[in-house]
Amino acid sequence: MNHATRKLLLCSAHGARAALALGAAALLGGAPLAAHADQPGLLETVHHHTTLINTVPDNGDQNPYAIYVAPVSAGTVKQGDVLVDNFNNAANLQGTGSTIVDYHPDTKQMTLFATIPRDLKECPGGVGLSTAMTMLKSGWVIVGSTPSNDGTTNTKGAGCLIVLDSNGKIAKAISTPNINDPWGNMAVVDNGDHATLFVSNAGFGVGGADGDPPVFKQATVLRLDLDIPQGQAPAVKSETVVASGFGAQADKGVFLVGPTGLALSPDNKLLYVSDAIGNRINVIEDPLTRDTSAGVGRQLTADGLLHRPLAMIATPQNHLLVTNALNGQVVEIDPATGKQLYARWIDTDKAQTPPGNGDLFGIALTPAGDGFYYVQDDVNTLVLAK
Repeated sequence: MNHATRKLLLCSAHGARAALALGAAALLGGAPLAAHADQPGLLETVHHHTTLINTVPDNGDQNPYAIYVAPVSAGTVKQGDVLVDNFNNAANLQGTGSTIVDYHPDTKQMTLFATIPRDLKECPGGVGLSTAMTMLKSGWVIVGSTPSNDGTTNTKGAGCLIVLDSNGKIAKAISTPNINDPWGNMAVVDNGDHATLFVSNAGFGVGGADGDPPVFKQATVLRLDLDIPQGQAPAVKSETVVASGFGAQADKGVFLVGPTGLALSPDNKLLYVSDAIGNRINVIEDPLTRDTSAGVGRQLTADGLLHRPLAMIATPQNHLLVTNALNGQVVEIDPATGKQLYARWIDTDKAQTPPGNGDLFGIALTPAGDGFYYVQDDVNTLVLAK
């Protein structure tokens, strides 16, 4: 988020949302707020929030977005390390961040994993690292770029997906007509020598953020099927738009509002999409095998505890955790029933109204599944909840 325009976002929170947050102020940091707590969830077990590091590297990049826990040890990365990328540069301009940092839980230290040239010519519009990031079992890191020249959508480019080796060196950029501002956290099926990525694209039709920007119902979810030959960078074997018609909108405070969170069911037969504009979670059926778009799919749940849902992960309980953009809560959902089980305050910064408004972006499960990592973009920190 561009902190200079944070007040614009804060003012966009509806009065009802503010009332909800203020009415729950006594519970900040305490027990989860239950909606329909029919079965236990991960949030019930979370009792401590530990700030691990400040994520700002030496070049001053800020606004941490994506989080991904390394599935293997490769190159400079150890299994269990936490990779975090930055969306803003040192001047706090959105869509201009170019660094990925690596937090090492064993030493509690942070190192710089990669610095990507801002003017990477293979990436239309340059580089501004988004919430789309993954590390494959083969050691390759793939990160999305949603770039801007001046920190606004007036100068945004289509961006790309950047492939890095396990030492943070650029191997290639993936740019196709189906990629336009890869925005949300990826869902991944990784089989070693081949993998499937799902990534949302929020840039189609979206222009400047002046005045009252329109909502364009052109955002998509793209499936990329990758071949990963031994010792070679992943290559796109095929690409399919599996979902389309989601809303996306330019925004001065947060650059873009569009579909952000992607998560797969345990059997990979359902893809869950957090639709920020629609304030809902939708379901796309047969995401691995379908050869046509499902449109926006079917609605799983909407409104209630959701307040502009963003990043999303699946838990060991086969629930979904989704961060809210318009307050400092994470919401747990049972996708089997569509019930919203709990909302827990994980960012209680009362400088915002409601507390934590606009601070939450990426989220990632711990390797043991007993907690989760998240970032607080207002203070550029990585936090562990467990």
